[in-house]
Amino acid sequence: MCSYAIDVWPEDVSLLTDEVALLALLRETAAAGHAVVLGESHHRFPNGAVTAVLVLSQSHLSVHTWPEYGSAIVVLLTCGRLNGELMIGHLGEAMRPIRWDIHRVNRTVRDRSPVS
Repeated sequence: MCSYAIDVWPEDVSLLTDEVALLALLRETAAAGHAVVLGESHHRFPNGAVTAVLVLSQSHLSVHTWPEYGSAIVVLLTCGRLNGELMIGHLGEAMRPIRWDIHRVNRTVRDRSPVS
């Protein structure tokens, strides 16, 4: 299991307030990593910022935008056979960032049975 937090400054800042385009981008990103989408939700704030999330059978994918700073944060938590690296690659191609910082954290799932 791996989690990703991606700070991204897209070339086209109009994407940061385009709720329809952001949801399409999340869906395409999920498909690129062979994820199964179970549900989605989104909200547009008065300043145009957007928060959108896809609930995946393998975990979740979300985006939170800050148009006033020209940036967004994409969060991805992967489980099972989900290919996070393919998903991150798709995001890079689609968002064409002028800058992005990718933070990867490998997670370990531990058995809670008592040790004998």
